[in-house]
Amino acid sequence: MNGRTRRTLLAAVTAGSIAGLSGCAGVLLPGGEDGGEAETVDATGEETVSVLVGADGGFSFAPAALRVDVGTTVVWEWTGVGGSHNVIDRGGAFESGLAAAEGHTFEHEFSTPGTYEYVCTPHQTRDMEGTVEVVER
Repeated sequence: MNGRTRRTLLAAVTAGSIAGLSGCAGVLLPGGEDGGEAETVDATGEETVSVLVGADGGFSFAPAALRVDVGTTVVWEWTGVGGSHNVIDRGGAFESGLAAAEGHTFEHEFSTPGTYEYVCTPHQTRDMEGTVEVVER
């Protein structure tokens, strides 16, 4: 991971921590004024991008919304917080197993453009979900 991606990821985690401390838990990166959608992190140009699993008190992905190029590998990294988590694409493109251990990883290379919506099935009722928008360069 290069410096730009690491800074973007740290900014997302910091924003989520601040939101949790201010009583706005459940939305990692507020989108519009209503706080409804997560802000999309533009990671185009990166070969590999990391997403934390179990961020913001254990029940979020950070960042929750990404934009990447075709051919980018996304690596989900477990924080060890919030119990067992998984990463399952709603369209069936990828699926990790359940894991709880800090440092566990799951990766997927995105070879087809489109928007991929994924969830943590044990915590989807807590809105633990994310998206990866894959674009052509």
